[in-house]
Amino acid sequence: MGVVGGEGGGVSAASQARRLKGPEELEIVAFERGHFSSFSACGIPYWVGGDVGERDELIARTPEEHRARDIDLRMRTEVVELDVPGQRVRTRDLESGAEGWTGFDKLVIATGARPLRPPLPGIDAPGVHGVQTLDDGQALIDSLERTEGRRAVVVGAGYIGVEMAEALLNRGYEVTVLNRGEQPMATLDPDMGRLVHRVMDGLGIRTVGSAAVTKILTGDDGRVRAVATDDAEYPADVVVLGMGVVPETRLAEAAGLPLGVHGGLLTDLAMRVRGHENIWAGGDCVEVLDLVSGRERHIALGTHANKHGQVIGSNVGGGYATFPGVVGTAVSKVCDLEIARTGLREKEAREVGLRYVTVTVESTSRAGYYPGAAPMTVKMIAERRTGRLLGVQIVGREGAGKRVDIAAVALTAGMSVEQMTALDLGYAPPFSPVWDPVLVAARKAVAAVRAAG
Repeated sequence: MGVVGGEGGGVSAASQARRLKGPEELEIVAFERGHFSSFSACGIPYWVGGDVGERDELIARTPEEHRARDIDLRMRTEVVELDVPGQRVRTRDLESGAEGWTGFDKLVIATGARPLRPPLPGIDAPGVHGVQTLDDGQALIDSLERTEGRRAVVVGAGYIGVEMAEALLNRGYEVTVLNRGEQPMATLDPDMGRLVHRVMDGLGIRTVGSAAVTKILTGDDGRVRAVATDDAEYPADVVVLGMGVVPETRLAEAAGLPLGVHGGLLTDLAMRVRGHENIWAGGDCVEVLDLVSGRERHIALGTHANKHGQVIGSNVGGGYATFPGVVGTAVSKVCDLEIARTGLREKEAREVGLRYVTVTVESTSRAGYYPGAAPMTVKMIAERRTGRLLGVQIVGREGAGKRVDIAAVALTAGMSVEQMTALDLGYAPPFSPVWDPVLVAARKAVAAVRAAG
């Protein structure tokens, strides 16, 4: 069994296969081009911001620990070619430059995603940083500690962008976020993104919408000094790129493997690459079925990658497992503001031809009279004819974000908003009003569906 990629889905698949079959039955060789394996990329902003004290706290399992479990994990080794008919991969040792071929009878592709880094003038200048790997995080921390100025510009206002804005604010930087869209958090509808924008401004994070970056300006020393858009220049002593990711499938494409409209590998429910009996793929390099829209989506999340790996490892190891799909659940925060979504936005519902109603309610995280009750806004989208739940977005303070899980379960079960109103949720004043905010939204959505006929 060969594994391309030593993080997330790749090592999860290898570990699960090893649980089912010993080394005498199954040889496992995994290739990882980086310096680290099995680390939490999602934790990097919190390490940079000081919430996580040490880099190694983000490492779940070292290469040595994998090797102790009879997984031959070869670090700093990049796979540069897939020979599908010949059932072999060509690898390059990134330290020595030596190349060679390794055969496989079963192959797992877990090449992840790569950050968007458009070829703008100055984008490779010192002081401009991505935050995908632990090496990236360390380089950013080193840069922050060396830099005398205290002005930071974050390019992009998605999950990574807002999380890095918080991290830099925690480090005492004056933070400006430049966003191509009008509102931050494009995974939300604009009206909910507007709530995030307002809070970010209130926290002292300058958030500029409709600001497409055209170039990075540098000083006489070659280091970044400003970020330019069509309309303005924003002084910067450090720049962090958070412009999103795309599936890393260049190897797979060159090998003729099937890709979807978003550039990710296409698999069946067993995570087997379509049309290839002995090749599996999982993690950020694949597209998965959206259970709400019925279409393929690319969602780069560690939760999915590890589930994919479990499925792949079970199938490679002689068992049987499937990955049915996702509903698109995600949660994040900027300082004390929690941001969550699941299912479809209005735009996505329109794109798949659904007629829908929307409702928005304002409530509190606890009973209004209980100390610490914090406001939250819940937006719910339901199919106009059937009342089927289509999506939920939540923006609020403590206790808001994880409430999205109620909606995620309801979406997975295909529930209507009327069915949701009867959910038996936990209640006590320290945890919720007598009607939980999600159920208040469901009740209002029921009324909207009925009013729509």
